[in-house]
Amino acid sequence: MVCAIAYDGLCTFEFGIAVELFALPRPEFENWYRFATVKAEPGPIRALGGITLDADDNLDLLQEASLIIVPGWRGADAPVPEPLCAALRAAYNNGARVASICSGVFVLAAAGLLSGKRATTHWRYTDKLADLYPDLTVDPDVLFVENDRVFTSAGSAAGLDLGLHIIRQDYGAQVAASVARRLVLPAQRDGGQRQFVPRPEPKARVGSGLAALQDQIRASLNEDWSIERMASTAATSGRTLARRFHEEAGTTPLTWLKGERISRAAELLENGSIPLPDVWESCGFGSAETFRREFRKTMGVPPVRYRERLGAL
Repeated sequence: MVCAIAYDGLCTFEFGIAVELFALPRPEFENWYRFATVKAEPGPIRALGGITLDADDNLDLLQEASLIIVPGWRGADAPVPEPLCAALRAAYNNGARVASICSGVFVLAAAGLLSGKRATTHWRYTDKLADLYPDLTVDPDVLFVENDRVFTSAGSAAGLDLGLHIIRQDYGAQVAASVARRLVLPAQRDGGQRQFVPRPEPKARVGSGLAALQDQIRASLNEDWSIERMASTAATSGRTLARRFHEEAGTTPLTWLKGERISRAAELLENGSIPLPDVWESCGFGSAETFRREFRKTMGVPPVRYRERLGAL
């Protein structure tokens, strides 16, 4: 049986993912999951969107589950009821798999189920998760993580990727692909969530000695910017330039430059129909091969796939 945890302030989209994947009847398959919704605590369950939910008020039901899903949580700093934590630990120790979607990872962490493990969550919460629970390893890029019967997914829609992964384990690739087609989704998405993280506008620190140099480089990314040229433009030595970049930007000059080129390339891929050769040339990558390699390394997907997903075409 699959159990989904419901709580006051329930995230309707994440809960809907659990229902769509595991509760929806699928007569085309000989067997499918049994599904139940279990309340995290006594009291009314009011979901986002003005919905009130009726659910089983019986945490003991989790002991019958083979899979428990926590579809988000009401806040990274919101306390998790100890009875829920205890019920999750008992179910896990009884052999159940436990999965979280998006901020639901904070429930699993509070229950102690992620200690010493690798996990992920929405990119907005990765730093917070790492700060609150330093005994776990946070992977900010991947769509989901599986670690010793504990599953965590990145933000919202990544719960679909995780759910399809679990269905694939339980019923095979053909069944998972059939479910994905019904959802009008690819059976497996490549890349991680880096491609969806908004890129902040570059802002120089007040009094930053690098601001003028950085602005000049951004205005001419297609040109060759060696360490020597950077240092000469900034009227300093290469060693001093490296120190100032470390102090003011937290990175090396060349790493910063590559990041700026990737960021500009992503903007061009998203916002226009400029041909790929013009993209890599205008961003200063030197060759198509270098562009593809560095873009995929940073963004998790090749430039063509990035444009297909997020671009104007």
